[in-house]
Amino acid sequence: MRKATKVASSRRSTKRSTNGQTASETTPTEAAVKNASSTLSNGTEPPASPVDRYARPNAVHYAPTISRGVFARGQESELQQTMVMVLAGGQGERLYPLTKDRAKPAVPFGAHYRIIDFALSNCINSGMRRILVLTQYKSFSLQRHIQATWSLFNAVLGEYIDVIPPQQRNVKRWYQGTADAIFQNIYMLEQERPRFVVILGGDHIYKMDYAKMLDFHLRHDADLTISCTTVSREEAKRLGVAGTDETGRITRFVEKPKDPPTIPGSPNESYASMGVYIFSTDILVRRVIEDVKQDTEHDFGKNIIPRMVRDKDRVFAYPFVDENKTDNHHNGEVYWRDIGTMASYYDVNMDLVSGSPAFNLYDDEWPIHRRSQPGPPAKTLCHGTDRLAIVHDSLLATGAIVSGSSVVRSILGPRCFIHSWADVEDSILFDDVEVGRHCRIRRAIIDKHVKIPAGTVIGHDLEADRQRFTVTPEGVVVIPKGMVLK
Repeated sequence: MRKATKVASSRRSTKRSTNGQTASETTPTEAAVKNASSTLSNGTEPPASPVDRYARPNAVHYAPTISRGVFARGQESELQQTMVMVLAGGQGERLYPLTKDRAKPAVPFGAHYRIIDFALSNCINSGMRRILVLTQYKSFSLQRHIQATWSLFNAVLGEYIDVIPPQQRNVKRWYQGTADAIFQNIYMLEQERPRFVVILGGDHIYKMDYAKMLDFHLRHDADLTISCTTVSREEAKRLGVAGTDETGRITRFVEKPKDPPTIPGSPNESYASMGVYIFSTDILVRRVIEDVKQDTEHDFGKNIIPRMVRDKDRVFAYPFVDENKTDNHHNGEVYWRDIGTMASYYDVNMDLVSGSPAFNLYDDEWPIHRRSQPGPPAKTLCHGTDRLAIVHDSLLATGAIVSGSSVVRSILGPRCFIHSWADVEDSILFDDVEVGRHCRIRRAIIDKHVKIPAGTVIGHDLEADRQRFTVTPEGVVVIPKGMVLK
């Protein structure tokens, strides 16, 4: 472990009354937020916000080494002064019907996981254990999963993961954008007093050490650091793109540009934002309060970041360091996948069952945490020579049974049962799916608790499938949760 570097703490004590509540009913920041919110209705200009309460002391010079250790009472490491806010409120319309009853981050992935498990595992593996998950739409499944899976924090050490639905403390509306989600939860920053805030989405698959990014943020004395990955100029046209100078400072930021800015010295490549941000808290508070007074989409990529760049704030691009280790490293290609469409979701899952997957689920040095489900091991059964269990290039979760049937290049969730003489190929089955005898299933995604009657054929006649199911443009059949088939 590297030697801890002492950093002055900006945490201030809060006086509390004998009943445990704060002595003042409204904090200064909350008052500023309410004033800012009032401009939405009466058009008045609110007073300046007290963001200096979060400001970094001018006398402090940050060392470029992140400490993962624990300081004595009254002292904190940089990681302990960092709060993570995971944006998990998206509707996931492009993943419908998988998002019919759940938020996108709660969609099952890779037999054992939910999509959000990858971002949360990055937090844990990075040493960040103060986490807020901001939810909105259909959040019950996600909340239940987090409660069941992520109860590994020690409150005595100040560790927590809390699921926060919209509180409507200052405005009576849902979140209007990514920046608005932070604005509506400023009171959490007031309570916890973090020096730095990591903001990330809960719907991407990748491995990343956020502590390395925080180290970069400190060394560059940045107001905002954006994790960026290198993409072709053509791919950059559908992403948020950063133009930088030779030092990595962002001089231009545009969403889905027709003519993307390129990386200095690499005319055919661009820096694409991964949607992972580290803010110094004083800057974050000031910017989201300013933004709520404007008629904007209240979005970081479309509004906050371009405005900060125009105003000459210290905004830097952090070159993504991939923690995904594979045997062949796939020619040095970094792994970061947006699985917001049905096509990308299917393809990324199918990669996991290949002989040389681009994403390594088996790396003990960077484990992906998941819910530990009780149940027996997966099992294959043969019944004489005419009912052989043939399983290859597949993932089988706890309790899955393949009985005298064939499963090829497929993913079976917990407690799936494949009966005799059935064929399942290139498919993804969620929890508790039962496939009857003599069924033939190809290129399908079947959600939880679906019972496929004996002799059913899916994926072999797409015209017939369109009469009953969702069929993607790529020809993948999607069957929603609990659908009754006859």
